[in-house]
Amino acid sequence: MRKLIAVFFGLVFLLFAAFQYNDPDPQVWIPIYLIGVGACIMAYYKTGPIWLYGIIGLVYAVAAWLQWPPVFEGFLLDSMGMKTINIELARESGGLAICAVVMWLLGWLVKNK
Repeated sequence: MRKLIAVFFGLVFLLFAAFQYNDPDPQVWIPIYLIGVGACIMAYYKTGPIWLYGIIGLVYAVAAWLQWPPVFEGFLLDSMGMKTINIELARESGGLAICAVVMWLLGWLVKNK
């Protein structure tokens, strides 16, 4: 189970990083998601201390909270097809929240195996 989840989310985070290629600030977001890939690789091989997953997850969670938009407008494009800053912030915050939950899950799976 641990290996399957690590591979699945490692590929998801790799895809998230690839999506950032055309982003205005890829130098920020690509490394953020590649850290998640690295943690998935560590979980696959069951290396690294368990507390590291908790700390990485906490950093992701705090970043998600700080990135949350002042007005939530959803995650999808509006009717005119233009992204608003609130939609962009919600997407970024959502990606960080996914990373946080996965890190905690991986830490739990590594601990219990």
